[in-house]
Amino acid sequence: MTIFTDTLTLSNEVTIPQLGLGTWFIEDDKAAQAVRDAIENGYRNIDTAQAYGNERGVGEGVRTSGVPREDLFVSTKLAAEIKDYDTAVAAIDESLNTMGLDYLDLMLIHAPQPWDDFRGGDYGEGNRQAWKALEEAYQSGRLRAIGVSNFLEGDLAAITESATVTPHVNQVLAHIGNTPADLIAHCQSKGILVEAYSPIAHGKMLENRDVAAVAEKYGVSVPQLCIRYTLQLGAVSLPKTANPDHMRTNADVDFVISDDDMSTLRGLEQSDYGEFAAFPVYSGK
Repeated sequence: MTIFTDTLTLSNEVTIPQLGLGTWFIEDDKAAQAVRDAIENGYRNIDTAQAYGNERGVGEGVRTSGVPREDLFVSTKLAAEIKDYDTAVAAIDESLNTMGLDYLDLMLIHAPQPWDDFRGGDYGEGNRQAWKALEEAYQSGRLRAIGVSNFLEGDLAAITESATVTPHVNQVLAHIGNTPADLIAHCQSKGILVEAYSPIAHGKMLENRDVAAVAEKYGVSVPQLCIRYTLQLGAVSLPKTANPDHMRTNADVDFVISDDDMSTLRGLEQSDYGEFAAFPVYSGK
């Protein structure tokens, strides 16, 4: 089994492993072991968020993994509801303290609007205030890179008009059947690296017969095809699992999808997330 270990370089020359572990839905008391398992299986990029409620466990897993801290890339996200400078400053400190880490490799604004108003009102000024707090933590060295998540072109413009640091990353929902090609191209034109969360569409891709047929052609599983697809978009891919077997197979993606098949997969549509549509990011907004 080959473990995918390619890296990409952010606009500030910081290196980021292209494959990471997403930890959404991993409970805090299970997170440390999940992180240790992932690192043992070759992962060097671990992604969490204040909203996941597992920063403590993720931090413990990082600290007890047996791998030097500087060899790992650890990300978290400022809660989407934080839209003022003072609360953002306090929350950055709180994440570092909760995780027991001296610095984080990346911190993102989780969404341009609070979750209860996702894709709703104008929070441009609040995002600029939160961004100022991230910029200061970045300049002080406590954050090696800073970015955003779920931001559309207009949301990015509202930040960059007054920013001293252009976001290094935009983490977005991207998978076969839901490829925001224009947004990805826009980010790439601005030097903003795209990270793809839910590359397997929160599991819904496992039910897609068209995708299964392409996976069979390459002799890989549906999750492997989905992860490879996002990697070939030039994105960081963040599949989430606490299962060590799945971690291993998710990282065994050292194959190449042909241009024709990439085009076919890019043209598929999968936006029905079933019971998960209750979550704002899957709501179709």
